[in-house]
Amino acid sequence: MVPPRMDISSEDDSDISESEMEEYEDKSYEKLKNGKYNIKVSEEKYTCPYCPKRKKQDYLYKDLLQHASGVGNSNSDKRSIREKANHLALAKYLEKDLVAVGSSSKPVAEEDPLSGCDHDEKIVWPWTGVVVNIPTQRSEDGRSVGESGSKLRDELIRRGFNAIRVHPLWNYRGHSGTAVVEFRKDWPGLHNALSFEKAYEADHHGKKDWAANNDVKCGLYAWVARADDYKSSSIIGEHLRKTSDLKTISDLMEEEARKQDRLVSNLTNIIETKNKHIKEMEERCSETSKSLEVLMEEKDNLLQAYNEEIKKIQLSAREHFQRIFNDHEKLKSQLESHQKDLESRGVELEKREALNESERKKLAEELEQNAVQNGALQLAALEQKKADENVMKLAEDQKRQKEELHNRIIQLEKQLDQKQALELEIEQLRGSLNVIRHMGDEDDIEVLKKMEASLKELREKEGELEDLEALNQTLIVRERKSNDELQEARKEMINGLKEISSRAHIGVKRMGELDSKPFLEAMKRRYNEDLAEERASELCSLWEEFLKDPDWHPFKRIKLEGDEEYQEVINDDDEKLRDLKYELGNEVYKAVTSAIKEINEYNPSGRYIISELWNYGEGRKATLQEGVIFLLKLWNNAKRKRGMI
Repeated sequence: MVPPRMDISSEDDSDISESEMEEYEDKSYEKLKNGKYNIKVSEEKYTCPYCPKRKKQDYLYKDLLQHASGVGNSNSDKRSIREKANHLALAKYLEKDLVAVGSSSKPVAEEDPLSGCDHDEKIVWPWTGVVVNIPTQRSEDGRSVGESGSKLRDELIRRGFNAIRVHPLWNYRGHSGTAVVEFRKDWPGLHNALSFEKAYEADHHGKKDWAANNDVKCGLYAWVARADDYKSSSIIGEHLRKTSDLKTISDLMEEEARKQDRLVSNLTNIIETKNKHIKEMEERCSETSKSLEVLMEEKDNLLQAYNEEIKKIQLSAREHFQRIFNDHEKLKSQLESHQKDLESRGVELEKREALNESERKKLAEELEQNAVQNGALQLAALEQKKADENVMKLAEDQKRQKEELHNRIIQLEKQLDQKQALELEIEQLRGSLNVIRHMGDEDDIEVLKKMEASLKELREKEGELEDLEALNQTLIVRERKSNDELQEARKEMINGLKEISSRAHIGVKRMGELDSKPFLEAMKRRYNEDLAEERASELCSLWEEFLKDPDWHPFKRIKLEGDEEYQEVINDDDEKLRDLKYELGNEVYKAVTSAIKEINEYNPSGRYIISELWNYGEGRKATLQEGVIFLLKLWNNAKRKRGMI
């Protein structure tokens, strides 16, 4: 006799949070394994213990498995989290602990998913199905609309195909009447995809039937995406090339084997390291045990010596207490005699109190005078402190003036040396002229004229040189001032343009900021949407820390043809970048290398993000003139709009 089914409605009706869903699923699975709920009604029929109010109470094994998977993976808000967790636990129990009746003795989870597959045929990976001829309708705005992907996915799940999600494909006209179906990335997912294809082929709604041009097509046609779909110029091919890749089963098996070998190698190294560590710990334990034995012996010896010392101390303490008691008795008699003396002195002090009253009055007057003098001294001290501060300020000013004077003296000495050198040259020229004059040679008169002309020209050049130096100093000061003003204007423009969208022609770009979109797209190909966002955020945070690390410098110096200087380029052999490109793809690799290039160019020492005025139209650093022109355009547009209003 089959035991009655337990009613789950007696449990706590309060729902659980999504974070507790996995834990609750494990608890439900343990209850099913322990036999708390009865699943099997007869040899061929089963029942769902979590749906007691459904009209259909008895299921075949396959139908019950489809029911549990469909409810557990449902995205409907009508299903509670507790209900989904219970049905996922039921599906897990059916796959792992029960065997389908009428099939072989091997559980469903152990079926070989690669049986009957061509290992060298290129298939779209992750495993993807194509659904065409989806009914569409024309909406009021002229665009085509059709069923949602979740509705089509629920229909596939009801038919026994564990689809993860369905993406309807849209174009500028609306719903294209086609969709792609995502399956799990493992071998059971491949088996499920091929079963999906065979089911539609059996109904004459496969790929060949869709390609035939003999009849009018009715109903849905579906198949597994392969190389011809991936390379086609249709909307299906464009979507597959963006989200998937072409791989053979042999390639995937080799990749999985490589990962397995790498994992085994890593685990072997870890085990060897652990064994070595265990041996070292055993040696340390043996050494420690030996040292402990020595310490125990020393402890016993010390304890014995301690006990003997305690006995001696106790004996000496008794003798000491006896001496203290004797001394106490002597002191007691001495105190009694002192007490008598104090009483007699108290009588004398009462007699002297009357005499001291007049002395107290004099002392009070002296204290008042001292208080007045102390106040005057404090005021004098404050004035002295202010005077000291003024003196310190004067000393600092004098020190600064001395330094300026010293620098001025040094500058004047340099100018004096230059002047003396020029005067020396002039005197030498004059001496040469005098010598030539005294010689009185007629031929030398022409030389004298030339030298006097040269001397005059030299003095004119000296005057011009002094004017040029003064002008140069003035220009340098003006250039520095103008450069400082331009830098301040550029900073103010960057602060003002931060609120403007980057879609504008001129805007502010955060140099070295990591783009998170490629990470999110890469994670969406592996996980569901919620988990993909969480994993993408974790990866972005990790790589942002890598970018800030000054010890990581993935560059190499090369010398280009026709260029004498060396340039830094990305080192493709860097282990982190190579693993990133292999695991997450080329787009994520480009995002990371672009960010590290910007950091290396704009802030290699600080390694943090800085804002820069950017020309998005030409992909370069914008000039201050371009930023001013852009702001004037914005101002004119805003002014024109206000005038229109």
